[in-house]
Order: sequence, then structure tokens, then C-alpha cells
Amino acid sequence: MKKQGDPKEIFGQRLAQARRMRGMSLRALAEATGGKITYNALHRYELGQMMPGDDVLIAVADALDQSLDFFFRPATVKLQEIKFRKTSGLGVKSEDAIREQALDFFERYHEIENILGLSAEFKDPLGQMRVDKPEDTETAAEKIRKEWKLGEDALPSVVEVLESKGTKVYEIEAPQHFNGFAGWTDGHPVIVLAKWLNCDIPRKRLTALHELGHILLRTRVDLSHKEMEHYCYRFAGAMLIPHKVFKADWGGFRHRVSLEELIDLKRRYGISIAAIMYRANDLGLVDKALYDHFQIVRKKKGWHQPGKEPGEYLGIEISSRFEQLVLRAASEEVITRSKGAALLNEPVSSFSRKLGDFE
Repeated sequence: MKKQGDPKEIFGQRLAQARRMRGMSLRALAEATGGKITYNALHRYELGQMMPGDDVLIAVADALDQSLDFFFRPATVKLQEIKFRKTSGLGVKSEDAIREQALDFFERYHEIENILGLSAEFKDPLGQMRVDKPEDTETAAEKIRKEWKLGEDALPSVVEVLESKGTKVYEIEAPQHFNGFAGWTDGHPVIVLAKWLNCDIPRKRLTALHELGHILLRTRVDLSHKEMEHYCYRFAGAMLIPHKVFKADWGGFRHRVSLEELIDLKRRYGISIAAIMYRANDLGLVDKALYDHFQIVRKKKGWHQPGKEPGEYLGIEISSRFEQLVLRAASEEVITRSKGAALLNEPVSSFSRKLGDFE
């Protein structure tokens, strides 16, 4: 009988996770080892019925591009309340790979926080506030800005704000039809963003806040997927440009608006032209015919493609807290360099260069 924490069981669970992270079947993994391990042996390893020898372990680690440390790390967190968007177009294997990679990252994140004694609970800035209609998202954004002391100015870095307020952010390699998802681990909200968004920072900012909406907004249970997406997009727009600020800059109801005006708002607030027009329409500040015409022009000119929209936003959005915690722990010799490299999932030589020393 296997006991909880049995090395065979841990190895089996990690083997299955690493395989899903790579989108590989057992037979594909057997082939990737060059025939050193059979399908039947791998199946028994995953069931926790056998423990591999050193040669087999190294072959599996190489085939799955994982460190040996990975296969013996007990599970510490679970990803919960995850919902991929119905329009993501991802297949089951791709969803599994993204989910497992995210879980691995948040486990390592949880580990370094425990090592450094950082275990503060996440405080929901909305409390028990209900969002029963689209207009309530404006109030929710105002409340969060007040609770987080953000004022009404443009947000310099959305990701930095989220990380400073207890939300863990992970950036992952993913196809362009995947933007991100949100969920929970160990009582903390987590947001996963596709790395391709770095070629379109305004879209990355909006996506991050859209996912925050999925985490924090308490809406009616009978909302359709389309309605929920609208609530979250409106919330994200309100976080980027509060209602009063937007109305003052927009100048009341508009029948016409110039491209240069939109580019200026994009540059100042880090919000896309498409999101600006979406927000103006939500707030009833733009003629419906003008809004519809804009959508036609946007599609015709390819502005909906990442990085193709006119105007430039020079802000930077980088998730760095996890790496900074690992570097801090290694600098203070709380962990070894090899441990730091394992946490960041990179070679020791690379980690040592990153850590550096004062001469």
C-alpha cells in the first residue's frame, strides 16, 4: 500500500504532468527516449507502481526537458476556478499543456514565498459588492482604484499593480488565439497571459484587467458567456480610464472624432483605440453610426491584428516579482544557486550570470 508522499506516487504524478505540459502521449514519450523505456513501463510509472533507476530517470527528464528536481517535488497547490474562453479555439491538449505549465509555475512561486516567509492573504477590494448590471462595473472599478490608492491618473504598469496587491502573474508561450485566463491558487488570484501580447502592450493591459474582472466581479449566475465578457471588458476599460476622466477628455457626446485624438488617448492611458471606442459606446458618448463605421474601417485596415493599430504606447508591462524573490533569496544565501536555478527553470550558469556579484 502506497503512503501519502510515496516517492513512486510523486514521480508518477509529475511524469504525467510533464507529459501533458509537452502535449505528449505515452507512446510519443517512449519514442522520444529513443526506445530506452517502453510504453508499458511508462504507464506503470505513472500509476505509481514502479520507481525508475537513474538511467531511466535521466532519459525521461531529457525527453521532457525537465530538471530531475521536478520529478520529486510534492504537489503544494491546485489551480481552481479556471475558465478558458469559449472563443480561444484551443484544443484539449493545448488547454492541458497551458494549465499544467501554469500549475508548475505557481507551485514554484508558492515555494519561494514559503521560503521567504511571505504568506499574506489576498484582500478582496470589492468585499461583498454585487455587480448586477453593466453600469455596476464602473462603480467596481472606482472602488478598486480607491481601495488600492491608485487615484484617477493613468496606470504606469497594470502588471506591477496586480503583483503588488497579491495577484500572481505568469506569462506563457501560447498561440495567438489564446490571450489568457484567471483562477485561484492557495487563496490567491492568479492571471496567466500569453507572451505574444508583448507585441501589443495596450492589449496586454486590457487583457490583464479583463481577467481581473473574472476574478473579482460577483455577477448574476444567469449571465451568458457573451454578457460576462462584456462586463469584464467594460470593467477593464473603467480601470484604465475612469468614467469621469474619460468623459472630461472625450468632451461629451460625439458625432465625429479624429484619429489623432484617439492616438493621443492611447498614448496617455495605455489603452487601444478599439477599447477607447468600445468605452465611448458603452458610456453613450458616441454616435452609433460612427461607432459602427469605425468597426468596419478597423477590420478593413487590419487594425484588429496584434500590433497593427495606429499610434504608439511606450509603457512596459513585465511580470518580475517571482524572479526578484528568487534572486533575493539567492543573494541573501537563503537558497543555493542551484536551487535558484531550479526555481527559475534555467541552467545554473545562466542563473549565476543573472545573479551577479559586486566586485
